Amino acid sequence: MALTSDEVERYARHLVLREIGGPGQNRLKAARVLVVGAGGLGAPLIQYVAAAGVGTIGIADDDVVSLSNLQRQVIHETPDIGRPKVESAAEAVARLNPHVRIETHAVRLDAESAAALAAEYDVVADGSDNFATRYAVSDACFHVRRPLVTAALGQFDGSLTTLRPHETGADGLPNPTYRCLFPDPPPPGAVPTCAEAGVLGALAGVMGSLMALEVIRAIVPFGESLVGRLLMVDARSMRFETLGYAWDPANPLSGDRAGAAAAP
Repeated sequence: MALTSDEVERYARHLVLREIGGPGQNRLKAARVLVVGAGGLGAPLIQYVAAAGVGTIGIADDDVVSLSNLQRQVIHETPDIGRPKVESAAEAVARLNPHVRIETHAVRLDAESAAALAAEYDVVADGSDNFATRYAVSDACFHVRRPLVTAALGQFDGSLTTLRPHETGADGLPNPTYRCLFPDPPPPGAVPTCAEAGVLGALAGVMGSLMALEVIRAIVPFGESLVGRLLMVDARSMRFETLGYAWDPANPLSGDRAGAAAAP
């Protein structure tokens, strides 16, 4: 699909990048990205993928805007308090880039709904704030063969990785799944919530922006993605470290006994 004259000017700084250019910008325009969560991570993520020219963005979130959100969830504003986050985010995107189509899903995803929704998109980005949703979304993306960019926040730290377990790595083995990295969720109550522990607001902006970078990379490949690598950010010491991880033959999704476990 051709870019309009307005889009050529809007995306001029992308168009002069050799790694993106006109073909890459058209790929962004044709892409469909699902963002799970319009909160601390999702807010900057949505803004940057919209500004980048991703043609269709789905936003899944069943929450409403509260005053305590505004310290980090920068896509929402004070007048939005009490409104569904998907509505507030959709209006913000419309103001930012009218060339982007927004699809809102005011739902909390579970295993079944996550698979059905993820199948409608090319790339999924999970910025949810609970383990049940993270595992449901990551399992769903494995089953419907969609790349997943997933991140998490602590008080002063964050982590980020990209998952493409439906593909094979350069070593000939399957790419790792989320369960290769984190086999099981922690026991309920073991990890304090954001409301209980707090979170540095600007850190959410950093991690959400890094998520947007990985989403763009998933659509227009350049450089080295975070497949098989976990990026860890420590805001106390301003330290960025990368931990490599690999396919685990014991994982229940693509491991050696995955088929046997699924058989009756």
